[in-house]
This record gives sequence, structure tokens and C-alpha cells, in this order.
Amino acid sequence: MNLFVLVGALIGFSVGRWTGFFIGAFVAYWISRKLRQHLVRGVQTRFLDSTFAVMGAVCKADGRVSENEIRVAEALFDRLRLNPAARSSARAAFNRGKEPGFDMDGEVRAFAAAARGQRVLYQMFLQVQLAAVSADGSPDAADHRLMVRIARGLGLSELEVQRMEAQFRVHTDTRASKLDDAYSVMGMPATATDDELKKAYRKLMSEHHPDKLAARGLPESMRQMAEEKTRDITAAYDLIKAARGLT
Repeated sequence: MNLFVLVGALIGFSVGRWTGFFIGAFVAYWISRKLRQHLVRGVQTRFLDSTFAVMGAVCKADGRVSENEIRVAEALFDRLRLNPAARSSARAAFNRGKEPGFDMDGEVRAFAAAARGQRVLYQMFLQVQLAAVSADGSPDAADHRLMVRIARGLGLSELEVQRMEAQFRVHTDTRASKLDDAYSVMGMPATATDDELKKAYRKLMSEHHPDKLAARGLPESMRQMAEEKTRDITAAYDLIKAARGLT
């Protein structure tokens, strides 16, 4: 029983004894559920608006928005299956982010406050921005600095940016360092034991479960991205297991 329900139950008990206790608990539960739904919807709205506004700023950071970057934004609209009204809002947010006076850092802080410390939502937000800077190829040093700037506005570390960049390289590289990137995706050193890796894998899969993210405020339209994230984690873990001769 959460604190809000308990308080409602105690108030009900003080008014109507045990009958009041149960009525008070039920009313408090109903109110808390509706309040949570309202807050989640607020986070979802802010998530999409801030995501595309910051994405517009990221794409404009080098002075111009390339055709590839526009295609990435439009492809994201498609992947999210945005209806015409939502697509129009997303495009307006993207254009807002391209404006010269746009306060990117303020927008990031506003989203961080709305998401109320949900680090996995912050990571999903940053992942979208990384996709934007990767539109013209692998992120360069300037792109990395920009991602670190956004990450710090969300309360994330440079290490978490490096992990996401490693995840991108796992998809696109065929180099020997791909295994190193897999360890980075897992957030574990190459010296980690098999058991430590298994625990890390299970923890990451639990944190990024689409249903859990939806309950925290991830828009349903971004569920596919969350599912892709879990597949990326599994791919990295499978690569490490294969290198270690594990089944």
C-alpha cells in the first residue's frame, strides 16, 4: 500500500471506522492512479516535443541541416507512426529547434525535469540525438562534444555517451574493435567474469523493457525503439559469449 493510499485509508477510518478505511483507501487509489496517468501523458508529450526540438538544434549545430539529416527526421516520424497531427507537431518542434535563438540547454533541462529522474528515458532521448548526428556518417569529435553537453544537461555521464556510440559502431563496423564496443554497450570491462556479464545483461534488459518504459512515460510510438535497444543489448551479449565460447 503506497503512502497516498494509506493516508486516504486512515482519513476514512477516522470518519467511518473500517467501512471508511476501505472506502478511503479505494478513493485514494483511484485518485493516485488518475494522477499518475496524467503525469505520464505529460511526460510523453514533453518527450516528443523536446526530442524533435533538440534534434533540430543538433542538426543545425554545424550551420546547416543536410538532406541526410532531414531524411533521418522524416524516417523517425515514419518509425513512430505519427498521425498527421502529431507529425505536424513534431515537424514544428524540429523547426523551432533550428531557430537561431533556440535555447537547447534550457529545453534539455525542461525535459529532464518533466521526466523526473527516469534515467532510461534520458538515455532514449540521447539515443535519438545520436541518430541525428550520425546521419552523415560516424559521429566526429564535435558531435561527441555536443552529445556530452546534452548528456550532462540530463544528468548523464560522458561514459554513457561512449556506450551509445559503441552501440552505434556495433551496428556499422566490421573492425576487430567491435568486441570492445560490445563490452562498452554492456557497461562492463573485458576482464569481467561470465557471471558478472550475465548479471549486467539481465539488469540492462530489465531496465529497458518496453512495458516498464511505457509506465515511466515513454510514448507508445517509441516502443519500437525500445525494442530495438533490447535487441542491441542482446546482440552485444551474444557477441561476447561467442568470443568466450559460451552457450
